[in-house]
Amino acid sequence: MSKRPLVVIGGSSERSQETMGAFQEFPQVEACRLYSKFSAQPSSIEAIPSIIEKAVRSSIYGRPGACYVDIPAEFVNLEANVNSIKYVECCLPPPVSMAEMSAVFTAASLIRNAKQPLLIIGKGAAYAQAEEEIRKLVERCKLPFLPTPMGKGVVPDSHPNCVAAARSKALQFADVIVLFGARLNWILHFGLPPRYRPDVKFIQVDICAEELGNNVKPAVTLLGDIKAVIRQLLEQFIKAPWQYPPESNWWKTLREKMKSNKASSQELASKKSLPMNYYTVFYHVQEQLPRDCIVVSEGANTMDIGRTVLQNYLPRHRLDAGTFGTMGVGLGFAIAAAMVAKDRNPGQRVICVEGDSAFGFSGMEVETICRYNLPIILLVVNNNGIYQGVDRDSWKEMLKFGDATTMVPPMCLLPNAHYEQVMTAFGGKGYLVQTPEELQESLKQSLMETAKPSLINIIIEPQGARKSQDFHWLTRSNM
Repeated sequence: MSKRPLVVIGGSSERSQETMGAFQEFPQVEACRLYSKFSAQPSSIEAIPSIIEKAVRSSIYGRPGACYVDIPAEFVNLEANVNSIKYVECCLPPPVSMAEMSAVFTAASLIRNAKQPLLIIGKGAAYAQAEEEIRKLVERCKLPFLPTPMGKGVVPDSHPNCVAAARSKALQFADVIVLFGARLNWILHFGLPPRYRPDVKFIQVDICAEELGNNVKPAVTLLGDIKAVIRQLLEQFIKAPWQYPPESNWWKTLREKMKSNKASSQELASKKSLPMNYYTVFYHVQEQLPRDCIVVSEGANTMDIGRTVLQNYLPRHRLDAGTFGTMGVGLGFAIAAAMVAKDRNPGQRVICVEGDSAFGFSGMEVETICRYNLPIILLVVNNNGIYQGVDRDSWKEMLKFGDATTMVPPMCLLPNAHYEQVMTAFGGKGYLVQTPEELQESLKQSLMETAKPSLINIIIEPQGARKSQDFHWLTRSNM
């Protein structure tokens, strides 16, 4: 669903026992074929290299995706003559395709004539490593841009042309929208009214032909490698220079909305009341995060609000629940990111920001983190529930009227659970914090600690939510 290159190698029962009720007998190749670009079982040990080569090639050619290779149990103990192995060289890098020039001309003309243009930078642009080209386009043409959750950092969130703080306004009133590797799915409200103008014109840039025209008929389609296509567009604006007027009414509208929303967020962040709210937590976290850290995030409000406050300055430095919105991936993502950082960029920090419910899905992976001594910093934003919980007094009051199984709402979790003790149980550092000062100090200590993982359990207001003028990631209302 997230269109990431992945090769999964799995074991299966012996083929000689097929249909006999073997241990965990299951049609794995057929089942995985529904969800992968390539799914196969080598016919012999000798065939393994060629199957692996095809799986790797399929995962990275065209639109990336997952591939599955099934290894029967009997292969584990078989021997083969080394001379009979069909060795295959690694595939060439993916071919780079370019868009039709007539479509490029049309797209450039549409952008020039737009009254209220908007660029949307998707994770496809991040995967294509198109950050330099997109930044040049943004700055040469003075265009506003909006990143999708995992498109953050392709152009830094701090860039003056980033209009993420006016997301709703930008989407609702743009008349020409350029999609760079972003799909018109639920994350972008399918490209449909009332989130968008009925007459909005989409310019769709994608490497996958089947994606073009999904949900909305685009005005122009640019099929090809995103990096190469943006270079084609840049050539048009170099040959005939053009800039969108920075003093336009559209820019004025966006800047006013950004200023208003930032003021609202800042007001919430500066509240001194306890327990803390989400904005207070994230603003204090943001102040201390290294600019090159990898941020992993999952949860409901935690992921949603955290995305708006926690800044990304570099591409491919954010991992979240992805297109499918899968909970439980956070700690696994953080472990993988920490292993890569350890190998390629020692000293780079991985910050895993979890809601309390999201942490519950894979919390015991803390043992894995401690076993391999990965200095991951886990922030568990604890509101005692999914979206919202209740405080300890309310919990006790509910139990006066009956058993928890009948009286407590199913989205409520035990109040003030000590998640930090999960970390200390395996030898890491654990902190329970309830005030901004405690949060600042514990995060400072965790960042200084480079030899052990840390978990900061942050107690916040159980009824805390997003500020009223923003929409929630799953709502359909028009705001």
